[in-house]
Amino acid sequence: MPVPLLQIDAFTDRPYAGNPAAVAILDGPADEAWMRAVAAEMNLSETAFVHPGDAGAWDLRWFTPTVEVDLCGHATLATAHALWSTGRVYADDALRFRTRSGELRATPAGKGRIALDLPVAPAAPADAPQALLAALGVLPTATGYGDRTWLVEVATEGEVRACRPDMAALAAHEVTILTAPSSGPDADVVCRVFGPSVGIDEDPATGSAQCALVPWWADRLGVDALVTHQVSARGGELHGRLRGERVEVAGAAVTVLVGELVA
Repeated sequence: MPVPLLQIDAFTDRPYAGNPAAVAILDGPADEAWMRAVAAEMNLSETAFVHPGDAGAWDLRWFTPTVEVDLCGHATLATAHALWSTGRVYADDALRFRTRSGELRATPAGKGRIALDLPVAPAAPADAPQALLAALGVLPTATGYGDRTWLVEVATEGEVRACRPDMAALAAHEVTILTAPSSGPDADVVCRVFGPSVGIDEDPATGSAQCALVPWWADRLGVDALVTHQVSARGGELHGRLRGERVEVAGAAVTVLVGELVA
């Protein structure tokens, strides 16, 4: 039977911005080889596969074009938007997703945003490999590591925007978040996220990065909530709040394509 498929731009309120994710809505579990093939065919940073689970929850998995990932914020936000917008779930009902990162929740957050409840993943201060810094071409003010992700802080937003990584060299390292204080009044911090080692040279807008960015900057700025502008070519706006051992990450989403998988 055909499988409903939506392409949704996440962490943006306008089409063709933010981070695009494909969402396949299944009746039940699917063959993993098929899911990997679909994700490669979609060739987006992530494709989500969701189906009804037990006790009112939904089972959710995410694949890049090359690997399955443990956590993907923007594709989770896109999945919630897909289930609500297609009428599979009432628009004001909270959603529970069973994933490789445990149970995640999505709730309407007002102003057209969806709030995700994600696990905190703080980056502890650590010396980044010199080869990684050389691949980025930056001089950091601080670096940290946690949950198989490097966080590299630089002094200015301009340095984040101007970064032109050597992707071939960066592919030898784990996912890297480059961040700095924002120079404008509409955001607290800026970031970019690079993951050539998992098949994504640069992710346009990354919900899971907030699991590290929010605790990192909350400590430095003395706040528990912040707005992050991800200054990729497509751009993204993410609203993060630290809630103990969890991080709330909110943003808008826009459907740009509705179709079916027939193979």
